[in-house]
Amino acid sequence: MNYLELAGTLVGLAYLWLEYKASIYLWIASIIMPAIYIVVYYQAGLYADFGINIYYLLASVYGWIAWRYQKKGQETTEAQESGIGYLPLRTLPILLFLFGVLFAGIGFILVCYTDSTVPWFDSFTTALSVIALWMLAKKYVEQWLAWILVDIVCCGLYFYKDLYFTAILYGFYTVIAIFGFLKWKRLIKAEQ
Repeated sequence: MNYLELAGTLVGLAYLWLEYKASIYLWIASIIMPAIYIVVYYQAGLYADFGINIYYLLASVYGWIAWRYQKKGQETTEAQESGIGYLPLRTLPILLFLFGVLFAGIGFILVCYTDSTVPWFDSFTTALSVIALWMLAKKYVEQWLAWILVDIVCCGLYFYKDLYFTAILYGFYTVIAIFGFLKWKRLIKAEQ
């Protein structure tokens, strides 16, 4: 049994609950979880996932700051408006382009410079996760749709790599992401 993977899974479950609740404390779990998974993914030879967890650590600090200080330096509280919104349509082509560049670039690096056995799947989930985490920091409801796709692919990928706890965690992520998407849509409707 990989106790480090199990610990990461438990922190991941806490993260899921906090993200579903749109709680600012999701960012604390979002700092702890990648610190654990940096080691897990490196040991499993999932180098893009290893690398993205370094990004997750840095992006989580940004997410904490973005959520904590939503209005030009004014501190906000959970009782104030959630700030959840929809992705502006003009942003979608930019995000799709960035996804394509990241996917191709990471895939190329993994194929040419690592012994990865799943370079393109690893690249796909990593590139889309970069986009989804940015969308989460901006509180766009569509981030859930990106996470649903990432979670489904990761679930299969982690079973393939014998990371069973993590695969089960990503199965939970998929279900929670569906409910999170619906909840965030209700929050937007309630604020209008």
